[in-house]
Amino acid sequence: MSGDPTLERIAQGEGLALCAAGNWTARFAPALERIVSDAEKLRGSRPHIFIDVSQVASLDTFGAWLIERLRRSLSDASAEAEIAGLSANYSSLVDEVRRVGPAPRVVSDRLSITGMLEQIGRTVAGVGGTIIGLVDMLGAVLAAAGKVLIHPRSFRLTSTVHHLEQVCWRAVPIVVLITFLIGCIISQQGLFHFRRFGADIFVVDMLGVLVLREIGVLLVAIMVAGRSGSAYTAELGSMKMREEIDALRTMGFDPIEVLILPRMLALVLALPILAFLGAMAALYGGGLVAWLYGGVDPEAFLLRLRDAISIDHFIVGMVKAPVMAAVIGIVACVEGLAVQGSAESLGQHTTASVVKGIFFVIVMDGVFAIFFASIGM
Repeated sequence: MSGDPTLERIAQGEGLALCAAGNWTARFAPALERIVSDAEKLRGSRPHIFIDVSQVASLDTFGAWLIERLRRSLSDASAEAEIAGLSANYSSLVDEVRRVGPAPRVVSDRLSITGMLEQIGRTVAGVGGTIIGLVDMLGAVLAAAGKVLIHPRSFRLTSTVHHLEQVCWRAVPIVVLITFLIGCIISQQGLFHFRRFGADIFVVDMLGVLVLREIGVLLVAIMVAGRSGSAYTAELGSMKMREEIDALRTMGFDPIEVLILPRMLALVLALPILAFLGAMAALYGGGLVAWLYGGVDPEAFLLRLRDAISIDHFIVGMVKAPVMAAVIGIVACVEGLAVQGSAESLGQHTTASVVKGIFFVIVMDGVFAIFFASIGM
């Protein structure tokens, strides 16, 4: 005998009897799928339905599931199909497969006012939960910083320097390059449009104020959120998945003080430095384009820049930087500690960290713009 699976119909009056034989294993999957699909077409209102498996030579999980699927397909409200002839070796396997419930039906919700209001409510509740989590993390970081101030020996200087190197020193090339290019683009576009009015020199005013107050620190903060914020979330999320954070608590260490405080401090120190370097690179790029493309002499550019900007513009940008760094760090750490035990969760929270970090950075920039305008800066 070849051992190929078969399923024959046996005449039994008004009832239905099927006799399975051969090898019902994954090796014969195509043939088994075809056999079971043909048998499922026999469903109807019948008083008795039997599936005889006494002649089955070998059975694995795949074959047991197909037999169970056939039984469910042939059953209806008036009669339930029965499996007969199970050997002692296979009865437990079929019983285990039978315990698997059918897949839940996915019912698409119709668009309704109630559904829309429910979705809005869930979204608002989610935003509220996010804000509460950020405030809770801010309080925990401030409490850990207070402990370190009381007991300076507990401060982890080596860890802070390590993270400062990662988020500041190693980020300098990409930050300087991007801001340099942005300065070039702003200068070129300004010259192109101002030239129509014979106001080429006012490009220097626009470039200086825009870079020092807004674009410089905002662009650097967005790059830091995408680069360092995502790294923080991935690192803390991986530690959470491997239960390293729980191990720290078991050993009597505070994860906020050991893991989060050094990262936060490094980020708060790094962002003003990167914002300053980025602003200088943007001004240099803008001056270079103004010279080569617009014919503005470098000496004239510097003289106009000195008259166009004041120390207040520089202070505004530098005040924004540490606050934005704190926001990025808190969001990244909250998302990192929220990771569950799967790679999918890690990816979702890393993405959420970048999106929320950039969102809150832009919101804070708007708040600062309103505040400084109200005090005349």
